Amino acid sequence: MAKNPFRRSEVGPSIQQSPTEQAVQSADHQGWSPGPASEEREEYLPPPPPPPPPYQGEPAPPYQGEQAIPEMAIEEPAASFAGRVDWFDQPVETSNNLPVLVDDQSIDPIEQLKSLAKESLFAQMGSKLYDRSLTDGELADLVMDHLVDFFKVHAVDLSESQCQNLTQEMCDDVLRHGPIEPLLQDRSISEVMVNGTGSIYVERLGKLERTDVRFVSETHLRQVIERIAARVGRRIDESSPTVDARLPDGSRVHAIIPPLAVDGPTLTIRKFPQDAMDVNDLVRKGTATQPTLDLLKACVRGKLNVLVSGGTGTGKTTLLNILSSFIPPGERIVTIEDAVELQLRQPHVIRLESRPPNVEGKGAVDIRELVRNSLRMRPDRIVIGEVRGAEALDMLQAMNTGHDGSLSTVHANNPRATIARVVTLSLMAGMDLPQRALKEQVASAVDLIVQISRLRDGTRRITHITEVEGMEGDIVTLSDIFKIEYGGGQDSNGRLQAWLRPTGIRPRFAAKLNDVGIVLPPNLFDGDMFGTA
Repeated sequence: MAKNPFRRSEVGPSIQQSPTEQAVQSADHQGWSPGPASEEREEYLPPPPPPPPPYQGEPAPPYQGEQAIPEMAIEEPAASFAGRVDWFDQPVETSNNLPVLVDDQSIDPIEQLKSLAKESLFAQMGSKLYDRSLTDGELADLVMDHLVDFFKVHAVDLSESQCQNLTQEMCDDVLRHGPIEPLLQDRSISEVMVNGTGSIYVERLGKLERTDVRFVSETHLRQVIERIAARVGRRIDESSPTVDARLPDGSRVHAIIPPLAVDGPTLTIRKFPQDAMDVNDLVRKGTATQPTLDLLKACVRGKLNVLVSGGTGTGKTTLLNILSSFIPPGERIVTIEDAVELQLRQPHVIRLESRPPNVEGKGAVDIRELVRNSLRMRPDRIVIGEVRGAEALDMLQAMNTGHDGSLSTVHANNPRATIARVVTLSLMAGMDLPQRALKEQVASAVDLIVQISRLRDGTRRITHITEVEGMEGDIVTLSDIFKIEYGGGQDSNGRLQAWLRPTGIRPRFAAKLNDVGIVLPPNLFDGDMFGTA
C-alpha cells in the first residue's frame, strides 16, 4: 500500500541513499524512506506550511507543495462516510431541466397547486382570515375571489369545472372542515367518524359505511381539529390531547390525538339535523307512538322530574331536546351541558357550559359547580344535558328542594340500571352517605324514567316508560307503564316488528297531574290501545 510522503517515523534514521537514487525518487515523487518494518508507530499529519526538516544522512526530497502529494495516496477513514449523501440520493437533471428523483418519488401536481394557492392566500390576506368583524359570507367571498384569480393564472391547463372544484375544495379546507365538509352537508348522514387520514366512516340510516374521502396528511387533519376547537375557545395539543367541542350548527365534536391515539388523530362528529326534530318526526321514524308522546308531554307540563336513559348513540339528547320543547314558554329555563347541544325555542333560556382547565391546569369549571350556581339563578326548570359524575347528588338535592320539572339524561341499559347508576354517581361526590339514604333520595326525586335503545336494525326506539313509585325496604320500586314487545320478525325493509304497548297499570302520578289541571285520557293505559313502534 502506498504511503503518505508526509508520514514521520519515530524509530530512527532511514537507510542512506546515493545522490543518483535520490534524484530518481524525487522525479517520481517517491522520495520517502520505508523505515524499519518492526514496531513502527506512525501518525497522520497534515502537510505543514514550511518544508519538513531533513532526515539524518542523505537529505530528504525538497518540498514541492500540494502537487507532490499523489491524488489517492491518503486513505479516508471509514468513519467519515457516516451520514454522507451519495450521488444516487441526489436529483438529476433531465432533458427538460426538471429535478426528478431516481426512485420515482414525485409530488402530485394538483396537491402542489393547492399548496401554492394556500400559501398565496395566507400571504395576501394574512390576518383578514381571522377578522371577527367579517361575517362568514364576506370572508368566503374574499377567499373565493382570490382563489379564482390565482387559478386563472396558474392553472391554465385545467378545465373550468376542474378550477371550480379546486376552488371549492380550497374554501372548504381554509374556512370549514376540509374534505369532510360534503359529508357534513349531507342530510342523510347522522355521524362522521375519522379514524385517521385515510379511514373515514359515516352513519347513514343507522348503518356504518366507509367512504373514499381522505385527508392529505396528519398535519392536514390536525389543522381541521385545531380550527374546530379554537372556534369554541378550547385547545388540543400534546399536553391536552382530547377535546369536546361543537360546530356552529350544534353538532357534537370529540377529538383525540397522539400520544393517546396510537394510529393518528381521531375525530368524531355527531351531527344535529339542520331542522330540529319534533314530535311528528319521532312518530314518523317509529321512535315513539302518539299516545306515549301525549303522556310525556303531560308529564313535562305537570312538572314531573324525568330522566332519559340509554346507551351511547341511542338518541338521548335528541329526545331530551323534544321533551324540553314541551316546557311552557313563560318559564325560566337554565340548561347545563359539557358542550352546548340543546336547541330550546323558548324565549327565556340561560345556557351554561362547562370549561376544561387551561394550559396551567387551572380555571376548570365542571358540571357540578354549574348546577350549584344555577340554584341561585331563580330557575323554574333545570335541564342538565348529561349526568356523568358527582353532579348527580346536586341534581337529586335540587329535585328534592322545590325545583320540580327538572330533566336530564344518564347512561344506562334499562330503568333498573338507571337507579343503580344514579346512586353510584352520587357516591362520587365524596360524601360518606349510606346507599339506603341515596336510594331514598332517588326514589323521592325522580318521577319517570324514559328508556331509549338502538335496536339491531339500526333504529332508535323508546323501549320503556317507567314510573318510580318509592321504596320497599332497601329496594326502589319501579312500575312499567309502557313497554316494547317483540315477536313479529322483520318487515320487507328489514325493520324489526315491535310494538310499544301500555302494560295496563295506571301510574300514581296521574293524581298529581289531575291536581294541576292536566287530565289524561281514561283509555291511555288500556292494554288494547297501542300503536306500532
